[in-house]
Amino acid sequence: MTQPAPNIEEIRVLRDLLSAHTLRTPVIRCPALEIALGPGTEVFAKLEFLQRTGTFKARGALASIQGASAEERRRGITAVSAGNHAIATAFAAQAMGSSAKLVMIKTANPFRIEACRSYGAEVVLADDVHQAFDLARGIQDEEGRFFVHPFEGRPIALGTGGVGLEIHEQVEHFDAVVVPIGGGGLIGGVSNAIKQLCPRAEVIGVEPEGADSMHRSFASGQPEGIDEVTTIADSLGAPFAMPYSFGLTRRCVDRLAMIDDRQLRKAMGFLFATMRIAVEPACAATTAALLGPLRASLSGKRVVIVMCGSNIDWATFSEQALFDYVD
Repeated sequence: MTQPAPNIEEIRVLRDLLSAHTLRTPVIRCPALEIALGPGTEVFAKLEFLQRTGTFKARGALASIQGASAEERRRGITAVSAGNHAIATAFAAQAMGSSAKLVMIKTANPFRIEACRSYGAEVVLADDVHQAFDLARGIQDEEGRFFVHPFEGRPIALGTGGVGLEIHEQVEHFDAVVVPIGGGGLIGGVSNAIKQLCPRAEVIGVEPEGADSMHRSFASGQPEGIDEVTTIADSLGAPFAMPYSFGLTRRCVDRLAMIDDRQLRKAMGFLFATMRIAVEPACAATTAALLGPLRASLSGKRVVIVMCGSNIDWATFSEQALFDYVD
């Protein structure tokens, strides 16, 4: 990490500064998960899928653009995303009086592409995530647009730190917080805030098997990449870890858990059957971990899960969700 971690007062000031454009998302109890984990378990869900644009990503995008100069905003914004970060960046650019030219993967859900365009953004399609970053760098160099990274950097951690701050404000005396991992921007910011406010609370990250760059990075002690993303949780499909978000995550996260696509599909079905919510695979990752690899260790504890976002259409949801969710 080349810059210091955000302190909790900085996180609070930014959260309040951006409150005109963001929501203090609710926290709810999850009785079905409590029953699944056994007596004495309490589970609270932080519903970031109710955030503006449908994901937590609005926090980081707004924080990044808020920190840009007036000249940078005049030249416009660019970003790379499978969908959620692009939507959030389009929204944030419009909210702050700038324009957005965004690079998305051509396999991105048409629902997400149209959501970007609804905020006035121009969308450029790439063959894969590696080409997408190359295209965005070209746009940045040729047009002078300000690049909003999907997960790396201090502004992202400042923005996502607001999720951790709000968890502390909304839930008392929790034992653990479970957070999904894509590139590390969400868990880096959340874990940094949580460890300042509740240092004894355990912070656990969840990754899908087909996008395990953070597991590999923890194993080697430095940011690592993967050759290909192979998971239905495309919102968690970062092709590599990066120094700042990895540094925060390595310092503040206690352990990692891994889930596979079948567990994600079952968790999507479980959430719809028990809570009547239809969420994308990434949003179901923390539920999948509770029902799977974390069930034994978190049974009987007071747990907060972060449900990160849900930009999904019904056709895709019904195709991906597995309703035979009982083990």
